[in-house]
Amino acid sequence: QVQLVESGGGLVQAGGSLRLSCAASGRISSINTMGWYRQAPGKQRELVATVTSGGSTNYKDSVKGRFTISRDDAKNTVYLQMNSLKSEDTAVYYCNARRVAWWLGDYWGQGTQVTVSS
Repeated sequence: QVQLVESGGGLVQAGGSLRLSCAASGRISSINTMGWYRQAPGKQRELVATVTSGGSTNYKDSVKGRFTISRDDAKNTVYLQMNSLKSEDTAVYYCNARRVAWWLGDYWGQGTQVTVSS
């Protein structure tokens, strides 16, 4: 089992910045890709950014150039630096960890609220 604990959410004005952190514990060796998803009220959960164990990254088009995902394997932590925040970035952000044995399903954190005021 792997446990994911997010932190760093909050209320920020449009144009501001936040950094989300996700600390993983447990069977870390079973994890490959880690990432961030978000879910706004009344909408489906969507991918924001992912980073593989090799460091390759992938971003949702609307956050490219504003968000940066990174991972520190020594600390078993993945980060999401969010700059130039917009009101449409308001959502609950969830940390995700994909197993090497992907068919067994993903691990999810409890979520952290990000609210951007315009």
